[in-house]
Amino acid sequence: MVLVVLLAVAAAVALVLQAQRDSTQEARHRTLSVAQTFANAPGTAAALDGPDPTAVLQPRAEAVRKAAGVAYVVVSNTHGIRYTHPNPHLIGKHILRPYQKALQGIPVTTELSASVGPAVDSTVPVFRSDGSVAGIVGVEITLGDVNQFAGRQMPVILGSAAGALLLAVGGSALVNRRLSRQTRGLGPAEMTRMYEHHDAVLHSVREGVLIADGQRRLVLVNDEARRLLGLPPEAEGQPVAEAGLHPRIAELLEAGWPATDEVLLVGERLLAVNVRPTGDGGGPPGMVATLRDTTELLAVTGRAETVRERLLLVYEAGVRIGTTLDVTRTAEELTQVAAPRFSDFATVDLAEAVFRGEELGESDGTVVQMRRAALAGLRDDHPLYPVGRVTGIVPTSIGSLGGSDRHRLSEADLGTVLRWQRRDPERAERVLAYGFHSVLSVPLHARGVVLGMANFWRSENPAAFDEDDEAFAQELTARAAVCVDNARRYTREHQTAVTLQRSLLPGGVPEQNALDIAHRYLPAQAGVGGDWFDVIRLPGARVALVVGDVVGHGLHAAATMGRLRTAVHNFATLDLPAEELLAHLDELVTRIDQESTADRTEIAGATCLYAIYDSVAGQCSLSRAGHPCPALVLPDGSIHFPDSPAGVPLGVGGLPFEAVELDVPEGSRLVLYTDGLLETRDRDIDDGMELLRQSLGRAGRTPEETCTQVLATLLTGPPDDDVALLVAGTHVLDPSRVAVWDVERAPAAVAPIRREVADRLSAWHLDEDAFVTELILSELLTNAVRYGTEPVRVRLLYDRTLVCEVSDGSSTSPHLRYAAMTDEGGRGLFLVAQLADRWGTRYTDTGKVIWSEQTPSRTPDR
Repeated sequence: MVLVVLLAVAAAVALVLQAQRDSTQEARHRTLSVAQTFANAPGTAAALDGPDPTAVLQPRAEAVRKAAGVAYVVVSNTHGIRYTHPNPHLIGKHILRPYQKALQGIPVTTELSASVGPAVDSTVPVFRSDGSVAGIVGVEITLGDVNQFAGRQMPVILGSAAGALLLAVGGSALVNRRLSRQTRGLGPAEMTRMYEHHDAVLHSVREGVLIADGQRRLVLVNDEARRLLGLPPEAEGQPVAEAGLHPRIAELLEAGWPATDEVLLVGERLLAVNVRPTGDGGGPPGMVATLRDTTELLAVTGRAETVRERLLLVYEAGVRIGTTLDVTRTAEELTQVAAPRFSDFATVDLAEAVFRGEELGESDGTVVQMRRAALAGLRDDHPLYPVGRVTGIVPTSIGSLGGSDRHRLSEADLGTVLRWQRRDPERAERVLAYGFHSVLSVPLHARGVVLGMANFWRSENPAAFDEDDEAFAQELTARAAVCVDNARRYTREHQTAVTLQRSLLPGGVPEQNALDIAHRYLPAQAGVGGDWFDVIRLPGARVALVVGDVVGHGLHAAATMGRLRTAVHNFATLDLPAEELLAHLDELVTRIDQESTADRTEIAGATCLYAIYDSVAGQCSLSRAGHPCPALVLPDGSIHFPDSPAGVPLGVGGLPFEAVELDVPEGSRLVLYTDGLLETRDRDIDDGMELLRQSLGRAGRTPEETCTQVLATLLTGPPDDDVALLVAGTHVLDPSRVAVWDVERAPAAVAPIRREVADRLSAWHLDEDAFVTELILSELLTNAVRYGTEPVRVRLLYDRTLVCEVSDGSSTSPHLRYAAMTDEGGRGLFLVAQLADRWGTRYTDTGKVIWSEQTPSRTPDR
């Protein structure tokens, strides 16, 4: 049957190949002849030189194409532009195939692959009567159009092959039946090959085989059974009891008992024995035993389990190490992953510079001091250096340090392995006495620089560290080193940002008698923000309290905070009311946002609370721009959150700000804060307000005690957001240090006021300041009487400074200028500016106040 099929296939292949060759040859002749006939036809050359070649040649070309049975007849000029084509859309376009030889007068026939299959193309020139080339004619035909011979012969060949195949099948069936009946299905060659194959398999398998016959004699022992049991070559043919078998195996073979995976200790091997009778399936009576060595399997299983545990540990390390950007915490996570599953104890020593976030030198000569960052182990009574202890120095380059080291600790190499043994021999002896017998030290390095050392210790685990342990420890520390380096770089950047932020915050509070100030500032754990606070001394025994919060975190927020804090100081010098100051600040933030939008940087939205405390009147005026409401703790311990309009955050614009006036008795506490104090990830702002109320509930606390209690109650750990807290204990200026006079708007009223002021200064024991004060008062009061409107009032305040205020109903403010030699006036304010420490103008609802401050010769007690 195979021969018949092969012959049929060979005939078909030969026919196809012959048909292809004949078809190709026929196609070459046909396309060349058609092309030459059309090119030499009368009128072809003339039509090419005529005014409209397509109109003349297109009908002829289509008629020839259909008559000759070709794919197309294309006539083109010497530039390759088609004049004819079966597809009219291609007329006038350039032909794609080479035609240069045809222009030289040489016919060209090529075989190519077209979209419809293999094809043959012939290109010939069209000559004029003078022998020049007028154009070219291209004719193409597909091989499928001329391949007719194989198609006519194929049915005959297939029919003949089918008949021959049927005859072969019938003959083979008859012969096979006869041979099977005579040989019972097997011949001598097949029997020999089968025996050789079975014998080879029996002696090459890695499983011992013992076969005993019905008389319990060993009839077969394969090579693996001889190796496992140590049997001699003459064991075959002997009785089972005399063949030197293990007693239990001999017992099973003699008794004929089946056994399944019975484990026996034979020498140093654990053998799994299976015994089955051979007569159950119709074979000769006897027993067969198989032996499998489970000792090696147990070792392989143990190694696989170790690898599985290591893979799980590596996965756990990837999840647990580096959860925070804290250097110490990352080191602790490494030790907690390694001990006790990999080593009994694990320690991590880091360079001092790593804790500070500094860069380490990379030269071979640079060494750094190491300090223990983390330690974890089975027990706490170990003799290893504790956390925080300096452990030694190491080079910072991998080339100088070398790779990882693993040692078995003994008296002989104790001084070599433990580098600190010479400095602390007593501790080294204690390490050895504790039971440590193996140590593995792996450097923590990143970007070519050593950051520290990871040490793995074994005491209770009797196995010493091997090469697999070393490779695993290197992979473990490599992951941790990247996390430590990331934490170090974050620490550096965080400290830089915190330093910038703290440089923008006030270094202290100004000296004044109106308020006792206590403040706290806690940066966020994850990064710096834009929270700030400020205390600004204002004229007239007044103090401004400021708390603000810029949206976002990072250097941009800190820089914006610095700009806003500077702006608040500048606006405060104008002595504006709280709501007007926030309005100017809102315009500034809007401009900053516009600049940020143009530069595609962050938007600088912010909230702010601005409060002005007047110690003379015992009142506080405050205004908010989207900031949390302050708390007012009265002297009796009662707590109030003033109902003041919240306002919109700075930068929103479009809405005015409102201020509220509060009566603040002496001994009260004003508590200003940012939202980071109240709101955390697991606590909303309402719960935070309630906790704040509880922490402020006791009367009699100082501002410092209040700050401490508030932070202890509301913050149980590092804050998620920046926290600014400002507590101010209020004082009221003694009425005896305040003097007020209503002045008649007449020049004659100035002299009596001067005398009364002098008398009051004498009562305050400030006679040395009377002359200067009278000069200042004369100039300010004269301007108010001459240029101002009623009512005119003089107020004298004696606090840390001596303040002289002259108010009138006019909103026009005098300006300091230099008077010419011939001017009769213009020198008054210049004289005031020279005599006073500070002076300025403050506008009120009823007019203005011009004030001056002097340092008194005698400072009163509070």
